[in-house]
Amino acid sequence: MVDTHQTFVIVGGGLAGAKAAETLRGEGFTGRVILICDERDHPYERPPLSKGYLLGKEERDSVFVHEPAFYAQARIELHLGQPAVHLDPAGRTVRLGDGTLIAYDKLLLATGAEPRRLDIPGTGLAGVHHLRRLAHAERLRGVLASLGRERSASGDREKSRGGAKRSGHLVIAGAGWIGLEVAAAARSYGAEVTIVAPGPTPLHGILGPELGALFADLHRDHGVRFHFGARLTEIVGQDGMVVSVRTDDGEEHPAHDVLAAIGAAPRTALAEQAGLDVVDRADGGGIAVDAALRTSDPYIYAAGDAAAADHPLLDTRLRVEHWANALNGGPAAARAMLGQDVSYDRLPYFFSDQYDLGMEYSGYAPPGSYDQVVCRGDVGKREFIAFWLREGRVLAGMNVNVWDVAEQIQQLIRAGAPLAPERLADPTIPLASLLP
Repeated sequence: MVDTHQTFVIVGGGLAGAKAAETLRGEGFTGRVILICDERDHPYERPPLSKGYLLGKEERDSVFVHEPAFYAQARIELHLGQPAVHLDPAGRTVRLGDGTLIAYDKLLLATGAEPRRLDIPGTGLAGVHHLRRLAHAERLRGVLASLGRERSASGDREKSRGGAKRSGHLVIAGAGWIGLEVAAAARSYGAEVTIVAPGPTPLHGILGPELGALFADLHRDHGVRFHFGARLTEIVGQDGMVVSVRTDDGEEHPAHDVLAAIGAAPRTALAEQAGLDVVDRADGGGIAVDAALRTSDPYIYAAGDAAAADHPLLDTRLRVEHWANALNGGPAAARAMLGQDVSYDRLPYFFSDQYDLGMEYSGYAPPGSYDQVVCRGDVGKREFIAFWLREGRVLAGMNVNVWDVAEQIQQLIRAGAPLAPERLADPTIPLASLLP
């Protein structure tokens, strides 16, 4: 067992960091565990911020990874509201924003990611939002409720003919998962929604055109307007408030609020300052780690959104920003820190809920990596499973309103055996029977 006098430090108070700390104690580590969080809230999970909590279906307390009392009971020392500002690998110390210097024997960087910013005029106006932190979700939840309430013509910045009443308008820059989930939440409150995105379909870089169109139709059915093939060039204001947005093709859209949902960037500044290997942004960015989640420094590990890991199954370096990677990556890094033999080969997995559509995606099949998409079930009714194939081998699968099949889809991916597409497409053939 690791020496009881050792100190393990975790930088990052999200799901990956909290689960790593929990795992260290669960595996019997008796030394000091220090968890450094730059937010004042206890560690929380992020999916509810664009799903249940934003929709008003979940309470604030439901987002936290553990009850506050857990940390004291597990002898995990929390530094809330304290960013780590300097890392010294040679001296094995990390300095906090208040000047506190903490020595470590091993360190885990679970610094997460931050929303990418719009670099256009008008981003300083009231009514421009991002969604990454609990405080963002709290603010946006109130905004959506306000937009959904009817506005009288006398109080509306857009005068309506004859004094009619109408809802406020949200423009979303970006058609990824966050943009679409917020759009669904906004429509549930009654707000008007326009999504502006450079691609030809939503989720184009993830699902490709074949399945991206499905989500466009889903949102159009619920009243969302899309403006594809365009980017925002300006947010127009009046008296410090948003009144419209302009795009690079000369269009202008009315807006009361704007959400920037153009992706997230891994928080690698601390790793870069310390001289650790990082991945170029063009290749996805992130802190470079091996299959054991170890960085270029043997005493420093990284997990979660910030880590770009050598994936032993997919044979590529991969950075995954989704909940399951934080949930499983944090504990894997903790076990590696304890000297256990770790080869982190979890398949990418994420889920989304939008209106009456629920889905799970497993695997990795970016556009250009596959040669065929096969569906089983009823795509028109949005009850089906889609498979992305290369030479008959399943690279990824997405189940839409079909449940309890994600594990079987992952087994098909792991098996790597070529399959007849017509058998994959046949819903009368159980998935389990396709396994070698």
